[in-house]
Formats: sequence, structure tokens, C-alpha cells
Amino acid sequence: MTPGPSVERREVRIAVDGEAIVGDLSVPAQACAVVVFAHGSGSSRHSRRNQQVADALVAGGHATLLLDLLTAREEEVDLRTRALRFDIDLLASRVVDAVDWVRADRELGHLPVGLFGASTGAAAALVAAARRAEQVASVVSRGGRPDLAGEVLPAVAAPTLLIVGGADLAVIGMNQEAKARMPDGTALEIVPDATHLFEEPGALERVAELALDHLDRTLR
Repeated sequence: MTPGPSVERREVRIAVDGEAIVGDLSVPAQACAVVVFAHGSGSSRHSRRNQQVADALVAGGHATLLLDLLTAREEEVDLRTRALRFDIDLLASRVVDAVDWVRADRELGHLPVGLFGASTGAAAALVAAARRAEQVASVVSRGGRPDLAGEVLPAVAAPTLLIVGGADLAVIGMNQEAKARMPDGTALEIVPDATHLFEEPGALERVAELALDHLDRTLR
């Protein structure tokens, strides 16, 4: 699904620790909300899976910010060590920086903010939601590791949807345990037969449907 010509697109740079993280912003006409995408490893904004879900959200009226949580220098380090993708405190601080940037932006600052996290980025999104409880109104996790948010989970006030593949048994268990520690507004949806990356036919489309429904209900 490709957004139509009425979508404004631009690259944004958010200052962090003397460097910058980079994001791709898409804003449809009369956007109803902004959804910040967070992934712990690799170049999140160029992820085909993130782009597909983001396109569905933009078509549904939500602005999206696909964000690389690591700077270019940090990404080089992570490719060698695979360590920074598990530094939840660092990743969460970057999501917080992105939320603050959205709230300060003249075009977007009046809109409600949601977070969409994948893998370890889901834990970072949940920690950021707890740190910015008054600004973050909704969270979606795709194949995430909410367990890595640790003691923060009970403090996540934003309505949260955890989406897991039905064949991703280990991650299902992690999400079930996390949900049990979170407030009553937390929901768990299992996509039948889907594996961790939702590569099966129709699986990612189902993720997009579930995410859009949740974000429509909680952000509009």
C-alpha cells in the first residue's frame, strides 16, 4: 500500500548527545495523530516491514516517523558487537527524544502521539511511554520483547497492544508474562501461524490491521 500524493514527506534529524538520529516523516493531509516507530537494531527507517505497516497507518490518517534509534557511529559499533540493540535505556532515551521533538514541532505538536515498537524497540517504546506518560497516548508492539522493559511495565499507562506470531512460541510466553504485569488496558493479539518476522502471506497485513484499529481507537 503506497500513500497517495497528498502525503508530505521529509527527512528529520534529531540532536542526541552531540550527534543526531535520522528519521523519515510522512504526514497525510489532516493527520489525526503521529506514530513514532522504534526498532532496536539495523536501519529501522529502511525496514520493508516497518514501511509496510507505516504506509497502512498513513493511509488511515496517521502521520508516521520511522526512526533509527542509533546514530551512524553507534550503528557501526552495533554491527560489530550487537550490544547496543540490547541497551534498552539508551534506546528508550532516543524514543523520548523523538517524542519531545514531535511535541515541539509546529506542524505536529498539537497531535496525539503513539509509539510502534518492534523487537527490542518495543521495550524501548514501553519505557519511553512510562517516562512520557502525559505525552504518549498509545503503544503497539510487533514481535516485541516487552519483558526487557523490566520493572517499568506496571507504570505504562498508555493503552498497549502486543502483537505476536502464533508460531513464535518463545516470544508469546514473554509477551504473556509482560501483559500480566501491565495495566488492564493491555491487549495481546496472536497472528495464527506467523513466525517472528511475520513473513508468511497476509501476516504483516494482519499486523497493520490490528495496529490501525488499536491506534484509531486510542488516538483519535
